[in-house]
Amino acid sequence: MPKITILPHEQICPAGAQIEAAPGKSICRNLLDHDIEIEHACELSCACTTCHVIVRQGFETLDPSDEDEDDLLDMAWGLTPTSRLSCQAIVKDADLTVEIPRYSINHAKENH
Repeated sequence: MPKITILPHEQICPAGAQIEAAPGKSICRNLLDHDIEIEHACELSCACTTCHVIVRQGFETLDPSDEDEDDLLDMAWGLTPTSRLSCQAIVKDADLTVEIPRYSINHAKENH
């Protein structure tokens, strides 16, 4: 089973974490299933950028982003060449390392 390593994030995951990921599920769903409360204001529907992550390792194992995701990523804070919306990036059989950016475009975090 693949693992997702989450780099430390001051508010969401201060110590970082490593979780067993379920292939076929998005990065976002895997994080949420392991109580890592990444923002996801649009409920995983590819309509915002609050679940933006930077894939530091394993990016090449993900399917390419589509045009809708790319259009939204253009608005994400801290965009990099390995940025993805975690609700759209589906885990395969490879390990991933992700960084949750320090900020999102949300002015207030929603309670899910």
